[in-house]
Amino acid sequence: MGLLTIGAFAKASRLSQKALRLYDELGLLSPARVDPVTGYRHYAPEQLEQARLVAWLRRLGMPLARIQHVCTLDAAEAAQEVRAFWVQVEAATAARRDLATFLIDHLSWKDPAMSATAKPLGIRYAALSDTGLVRESNQDTAYAGPRLLAVADGCGVEGAPASAAAVDALKHLETDSITPGDLLNVLEDVIEQAQQAVRDVAGSGSSPEDTGTTLTAMLWTGSQLGLVHIGDSRVYLLRDGDLRQITHDHTLVQSMVDEGRLTLEEAASHPQRSLLVRALGQGADTTPDMRLHDALPGDRYLLCSDGLSTVVPTEEIRRALSEISTPEQAVRELITLANGSGGPDNVSCVVADVTELRQ
Repeated sequence: MGLLTIGAFAKASRLSQKALRLYDELGLLSPARVDPVTGYRHYAPEQLEQARLVAWLRRLGMPLARIQHVCTLDAAEAAQEVRAFWVQVEAATAARRDLATFLIDHLSWKDPAMSATAKPLGIRYAALSDTGLVRESNQDTAYAGPRLLAVADGCGVEGAPASAAAVDALKHLETDSITPGDLLNVLEDVIEQAQQAVRDVAGSGSSPEDTGTTLTAMLWTGSQLGLVHIGDSRVYLLRDGDLRQITHDHTLVQSMVDEGRLTLEEAASHPQRSLLVRALGQGADTTPDMRLHDALPGDRYLLCSDGLSTVVPTEEIRRALSEISTPEQAVRELITLANGSGGPDNVSCVVADVTELRQ
């Protein structure tokens, strides 16, 4: 079969002639022959397979630069790249879904305090941080107050002051007057303040490029908890005896699990399982996850650094949270469990119970 005109090739590949000209200019899909006099493009029939792949990837929403990369790979590698791209799309969609859910809840939300039958809620809380059994210093910061709960896990030479600075940047929330409708905007502002505080610490240190911290915090409004999260510290919710993690780790290994490149079992022992892809610090991706949680009486929240979650099995964490009555006793028991498992890292825990207030 001879060469196809650009019109015939466009029809067969389901790409417009305009798109084919653009892809030629980008070096993505060059014609087999260009008439030296008219400049008219001709394509070989065997180019149809690549052209159809480009068309499908464009329909998938993949950027042209990434399509160009996919077209250089063999079939197995290309499939892996498409899988990785779609994981990112789903993550972005999930973030938009959370925002849409927040907006719907925000627009339809009614203050429980306005109901004659509603009982006011409060939180009981405790925070504890420990160096562990291996590290020489503690780079974690844990804080719990009437409105703010926070855990930060510093890294690098200035890790300890970085984590402390990030949490300190949030402490004004204890006294600021914040309505539930303003909650997410407030959290977005304070993550910028925390990032600037960490940059200030890094800029004054000897190794600014190595200084950073995770930050996981919840702000109590009296009926809701606003969550802001970046890094691999975690939040768990114990409700009706069931424990579930409500944050997503921002680590290289977790992204590989999300992309299907690692199993959970492989991730648990991966040598780079603590390598962060998001954190507060110089040059890092500082995009936080933000969510809202409607609180119920009897809920128990745990915020912890990875010094707990990487060494203590989830079932042991659930048992401790279920069986121990007070937040003070619970944080002590969780740190004891981490140190009983070797205490290889600093460990910090915040436990908060949602309770009905006495009137």
